[in-house]
Amino acid sequence: MSSTVTTTDVLVVGAGPTGLLLAGDLAEAGLSVVLVERRPARTSNLSRALVVHARALEQLDARGIADDVVALGHPVRRLALFESATLDPTRLPTRYPFVLFVPQYEVEKVLRRRAIEVGVDIVHETEVAGIEQDQDGVTARTHDRDGRPGTSYRAPYLVGTDGVHSTVRRAIGQPFPGRTILSSLVLADVRLSEPPDRPFVVNAVPDGFALLTEMGGGLHRVTGWNRHHLLPDDAPLEVDEVAELLRMNFGTDHGIVEVPWRSRFHSDERQAPEYRVGRVFLAGDAAHVHSPAGAMGMNTGLQDATNLSWKLVAVLRDGADDGLLDTYQQERHAVGTLVLRMSGTLVRAALLHHPLARLLRRAAGTVVSNVRPLADRAASMITGIGIAYRAPRGAHELTGRRAPDLELADGRLNELQRGGRFVLVTPAGQEPDVPANVVRTHWTGARRTTVLVRPDGYVAWASDRPDEDGLRAALATWAGTASSPV
Repeated sequence: MSSTVTTTDVLVVGAGPTGLLLAGDLAEAGLSVVLVERRPARTSNLSRALVVHARALEQLDARGIADDVVALGHPVRRLALFESATLDPTRLPTRYPFVLFVPQYEVEKVLRRRAIEVGVDIVHETEVAGIEQDQDGVTARTHDRDGRPGTSYRAPYLVGTDGVHSTVRRAIGQPFPGRTILSSLVLADVRLSEPPDRPFVVNAVPDGFALLTEMGGGLHRVTGWNRHHLLPDDAPLEVDEVAELLRMNFGTDHGIVEVPWRSRFHSDERQAPEYRVGRVFLAGDAAHVHSPAGAMGMNTGLQDATNLSWKLVAVLRDGADDGLLDTYQQERHAVGTLVLRMSGTLVRAALLHHPLARLLRRAAGTVVSNVRPLADRAASMITGIGIAYRAPRGAHELTGRRAPDLELADGRLNELQRGGRFVLVTPAGQEPDVPANVVRTHWTGARRTTVLVRPDGYVAWASDRPDEDGLRAALATWAGTASSPV
């Protein structure tokens, strides 16, 4: 066993999008962070996620990297889900009223570059072998790809972002209840002689569904399912099967020239009961997995990261009570459950086989897509714009809700949040003292509400009248600034 022990403020396990964003946030705030990853340093182009939704783009904008991600993708302003059902994000109150198609590996490149720039220590080909907790911290033993003992890490907190087969989740004894809902899903990268005229096409037929997405570099990604080809994940995937899937859904195989990579996988619906066990947290696919319907997986993980990162900073750097970290479980577990239900509803609707059931699906899709309040509600929930956190009884109606990226006296809200800061918005003329981790600004109009916005863009506290005691208490609870004058 290795006797080497490296200490750090936070150990993050798993260098996917969730882990990279979380580690970058912590390091940018001045904490020391080690990010361990079992995969080699080279970046794989074989990731499954292909969509970044509006709410995740807003979170990236608050870190100054949204434009980098948008530049790598294809914004789509109207998305066909199946038959008459469509997703129309164009009316959403956001700077990003579209669905961005961009491969996960491109998102990871941007997040990795940021993480390295702010000082994250990324250690590859290293896997957690065991975790021990005590009242002061966590010790994680590691080994390399060949099973040889490696460095042990000691930190006040550890976050497992290591995916559906999470070693961290197993190490802390957390079950992962749920079930497989789709088996023998097809995943293939193809070169086409007759590509579609849109970057993304999707369709569902009685015996399956398919998505065809432009990946760049002359490649398209095929994702789909065929009721007549239900084989084990390790069964060979032949080119003819990929072509059949495309013809079944689109009436053409678009002239497949080459299939440089192909695979099968299965889709589960699972969720860990606890996202926090002592000083260890779970986030992303380590905490929840669901069907690809709605493309909410990577986005939910990114928002797990933005919820947890500033809370760890508040506790470790700014003196907030450790109890603040319990709100991660309260807020994100509920969202994880909601996302499982939404994606599950979508995939079950897509797989309806009976003609009457499909007729009812068509009718329901027409209603939801064409009745504006229903259409806007569906778009806001799938894109994350409409998701809010439960507020305490008696709290202001804005508490727990997403704060729009409004133009304020000193700039846009998302810009003012950069660096992981709280933003206090007051009526003009009110100038309360605030600590260093809070940016003070005011409304450009006559609005009289005072609003404290968390670093993740949700309202922590609000009041329609001057309330110095309430503000002081909110800062102490959320930002760890009890001793700071107001």
